[in-house]
Amino acid sequence: MGGEGGGVLADWIVDLAEHAGYLAQTTSVPGVAQRTGTTIYYIEIFPESAAHEAGKQPVLALMPVPGELDIVLASELMEAGRAIQRGLVAPDRTTLIASTHRVYSMIEKTALGDGQIDAQKLIEAGSAAANVFVHHDFARIAAESGSVISAALFGALASSGALPFSRKEFADAIQRAGVGVESSLAGFAAAFSAASGQTTTTIEPAGKALPNIGPRLKELAARIDADFPSASRSILLAGIQRLADYQDVSYAAAYLNELQTVRDLDSQYAGGDFALLCETARYLALWLSYEDAIRVADLKTRRARFERVREDSQASAAQLVQINEFLYPGIEEISDILPARLGRWLLNSRWARSVIQRFTRHGRVVQTTSLSGFLQLYVLAAMRRWRRGSLRFHEESKAISLWLAQVRALAPQNYPLAVELAQCPTIVKGYGETHIRGRKHFDEILVALPKIHRAQDAAKSLKKLREAALADDTGKKLAEALQELPA
Repeated sequence: MGGEGGGVLADWIVDLAEHAGYLAQTTSVPGVAQRTGTTIYYIEIFPESAAHEAGKQPVLALMPVPGELDIVLASELMEAGRAIQRGLVAPDRTTLIASTHRVYSMIEKTALGDGQIDAQKLIEAGSAAANVFVHHDFARIAAESGSVISAALFGALASSGALPFSRKEFADAIQRAGVGVESSLAGFAAAFSAASGQTTTTIEPAGKALPNIGPRLKELAARIDADFPSASRSILLAGIQRLADYQDVSYAAAYLNELQTVRDLDSQYAGGDFALLCETARYLALWLSYEDAIRVADLKTRRARFERVREDSQASAAQLVQINEFLYPGIEEISDILPARLGRWLLNSRWARSVIQRFTRHGRVVQTTSLSGFLQLYVLAAMRRWRRGSLRFHEESKAISLWLAQVRALAPQNYPLAVELAQCPTIVKGYGETHIRGRKHFDEILVALPKIHRAQDAAKSLKKLREAALADDTGKKLAEALQELPA
């Protein structure tokens, strides 16, 4: 992918082949853009001695032909999957070498629901599609050795034995390039060792580590241990940590207060797995920490974000990194963070809206790495102490109370339906137009609850509606699903 040294890797391979007495040709087809499109580097090599014996020069192709590739290298697991989908990997001849780390695609990132592709299925597809499948987290190996992934993939290629060259010949190609030699050789060696003899591995699911609770939350953590079942402990600990970070400790305590009645209903009407409590706790914590301009400003001015951007840009200690924030505040986002009465007045005042839109319609670029830009967002983030009085807080509190009341009312009547309803806030996310659409779909489902309750399998019907609401952002599939409900 863009910025990962694919061109350097291709040049190493060409240099390696030419110094070993091969004719070599490389071409590249660039993707749409970095991180959204992949550049395909294609290389063909042919023994020069065989050309002399035949008395003819070989015709080397400019593009890969599906089913006729000997080696495919992919710098990320999804890219390996795309190569398989294109037919570039053949089970009777292709050695597939791929890094198992993930750089999530735009489709995965923008999905309304959980859009992540199952990494283990990609591993299984690679094993089935390739003659030899070499896979490892080469990105991690590169980072640990202070190198780049192109060097790690070069080491994996050398280890695979798919090319008729020795390890020394591979290393000599890096030496001849003369750029970043020491770090590249370190990454090459580490990947060579990791890939040696490795053809089948699996990705183990990450364990659910409990949040590291600080001293301010010790009292609430002790309350969770004493008053709530162990099945909900990890979710509740994560919830109080998130909400204390979002607002304050008393906000996290109020979160636990709301869940006490859900806990009691779960004990009375469920079979002991506390599914209702866990799902309600999960989505209540997410909803209570809704995204507003204050939250966005807070996240954009944190030290951890600046460090992450510097790391992602691979900037050296001597280089300056500038971060430009492209902000497009709408009337709704501005009114959301104002005191409730003032926010409602702004929404209903035509002349006030027109005045503000003159200053906001073209958006703003704020450089958070400058003192003035940082202070602008820092002051906005500091407004969280007054968030409880804001218009958005009042509106969200009403909606949350209505949802919780419905969950509590359904638990004695239809426990599975109550569990499904507890998961419905996943529809409401983001801010701006995304939040407005999600809230509209959520409200439509709440209005339809009486009809859902009359369905033959009410819980299944509600799940279908929730999935329809997450299937597209137009609401078309949700509307179709609502039409199927009994009158």
